[in-house]
Amino acid sequence: MAKIIIGITVLALLALHPAPSTAKVVSGIAAIVNEAIITTVEVDKEYRQMQKEAEKLPSVDQAGLRTAALNRLVDKKLIEQKIRDLDIKVTDEEVKLAIEDVKKQNGLSQEALEQALATQGLTFAQYRTQLKEQLERLRLMSQEVRSKVQVGEREIRDYYDANLASYGGSEQFRARHIFFKVDKKGGAAELAKAEALANDVLAKARAGEDFAELARKHSHDPAAAKDGGDLGTFKKADMLPEIGDTVAAMKPGEVSSLVLSPAGLHIIKLEEKSQGTGKPFEEVRDSIEDLLYKKKSDERFAQWVKDLRNAAVIEIR
Repeated sequence: MAKIIIGITVLALLALHPAPSTAKVVSGIAAIVNEAIITTVEVDKEYRQMQKEAEKLPSVDQAGLRTAALNRLVDKKLIEQKIRDLDIKVTDEEVKLAIEDVKKQNGLSQEALEQALATQGLTFAQYRTQLKEQLERLRLMSQEVRSKVQVGEREIRDYYDANLASYGGSEQFRARHIFFKVDKKGGAAELAKAEALANDVLAKARAGEDFAELARKHSHDPAAAKDGGDLGTFKKADMLPEIGDTVAAMKPGEVSSLVLSPAGLHIIKLEEKSQGTGKPFEEVRDSIEDLLYKKKSDERFAQWVKDLRNAAVIEIR
């Protein structure tokens, strides 16, 4: 199982709960979750927080934010109730150590931390309470979700093989081409003449005639007489964009349609497609395990919360 290290930054923790308002507001009941009340003031507060978060996203349905805010509060209430039911406790010493870790990660003294909190409208005592609640939620998630998640070696290897490009490995191609030079000074007439010849050769290639022999006989590339139009092994970015884009969309053994480049016309046959090697598996194995572990944990947690909802008595006012 992957070892998950959870870093808690000052700003991340501050974002969990905005500073409480000192103004007295008459509130109504927005929802009841297993007899626990969620007030309209709480929903307003969560809604404003989600609006701030939405500003960082490219496109958000503002109309649905209020419903999302209420749903998030319902989930939080269910999680708080589960923490109480399971008697999950976080000691004062654990909170103290977590605060020291936050200070160390951010290079803050106690005074600097309190100043940073003050800019967010939080006292140190409020922050300490919020941090304790956050640690309780993390412990709950570890106990109920993460301890039940496993990532197998086969999963890690399969992910690596399917995402080699993400680790520096890029596709490589081996191909041949038949080139027909087009004199730009000849205009449309010259292009039409070259196309007629190229289409005739293309028909022969697609009919199954030996591509290398066709290249030796018809290609205007001087090297084709010896190598049969062999382009060797290359990456997409190594070639003209017109050729690179064409081979990237082809299957091995396939013959392309006519490809027009600044140099002239090309007929391309893709001989082979392979995945180049990037970072070795051993170098990225742990990071892949962590990624898959987090993904599976998030999915399991979402299902766990959904199960809590299904088992709860929730009344939306």
